[in-house]
Amino acid sequence: MRSPAADAARVTGPTVGVLLPRDLPVERILPYARRAEALGFDAVWVVEDLGFRGGVAQAAAVLASTDRIRVGIGLLPAGARNVAFAALEIASLAQLFPGRVDVAVGHGMPHWMRSVGQWPRSPLTLLREYVDALRALLRGELTRRHGRYVRLDGVQLDPSALPDVAPDILTGVRGPKSLAVSGEMADGTVLAEPVSPEYARAALGHIAPAGRHRLVAYNIASVAPDRAGALAAARAGLEWIGEPDWSPHIAPLPFADELAALRAGSTSREEFGRRLPDDWVARLAVAGTPEEARARLAGLGEAGVTDTVLTPVGPDPVGSLESLAAVLGAGGA
Repeated sequence: MRSPAADAARVTGPTVGVLLPRDLPVERILPYARRAEALGFDAVWVVEDLGFRGGVAQAAAVLASTDRIRVGIGLLPAGARNVAFAALEIASLAQLFPGRVDVAVGHGMPHWMRSVGQWPRSPLTLLREYVDALRALLRGELTRRHGRYVRLDGVQLDPSALPDVAPDILTGVRGPKSLAVSGEMADGTVLAEPVSPEYARAALGHIAPAGRHRLVAYNIASVAPDRAGALAAARAGLEWIGEPDWSPHIAPLPFADELAALRAGSTSREEFGRRLPDDWVARLAVAGTPEEARARLAGLGEAGVTDTVLTPVGPDPVGSLESLAAVLGAGGA
């Protein structure tokens, strides 16, 4: 059961979920999800990375093995699935598990999508057409689309397959133009880690939503009574952030130029991670003591984040859930 303290923590900050690690041993997937629910987390998010596990299958298994917790898929690459068949899968999950499903779609990682021959000439056009058609299908509309990539000739979900309430459709995107499309077309946006308050505000500036719009923020997380130990544990999860793909996340930060110089002067990602100053790590992750982590979540909420997703680090992700639960004020089941 969720504790009163965990409920109270929601008043001033975003909801708190956890990411299911993509390489978690298969026998630990369902225990991980059940433990996250027992500890009071609001959501479990699954990923669909090429070469690992499918997002829809993971989500279905987690939903069926839990009672309350929301399950997010972040994300389904638009180029990998015909939109009508994606609608079948999403509608089925939403109908079987009402009110517990969130789905994000996006471009997918370019090198992954190219490796399977599914990177379009205009990823932005595909995303716009895809989200538009997907939302229409999930509303039960008779759908005709003759776009550059999405072509539907009178496709409609049967009433027996429609959920009572269509789930939120979010996009997982990064570039300014894609963020603007998300603000125009989607119910929310998923931001990959690291998400600082500065990056959240910058992203919202590009999204410019006209109405309700969720902002889901992934972050590396490490929480412990020993601040130094928590920061040290978070470093491995930040090794990638010096690479060019992550520059939009780093650009709004006051130490962006110094971070780029540090990466340029490091011979490997591992060396770069080891050399990150503690105060940078604390701003690039939800890391530190429980009090510091809760303050970090509150800061994200003030910047517009509605849903935060914590990625555990270390050799025992299931065990890490226990320490991360300190940000809920729960301290256990």
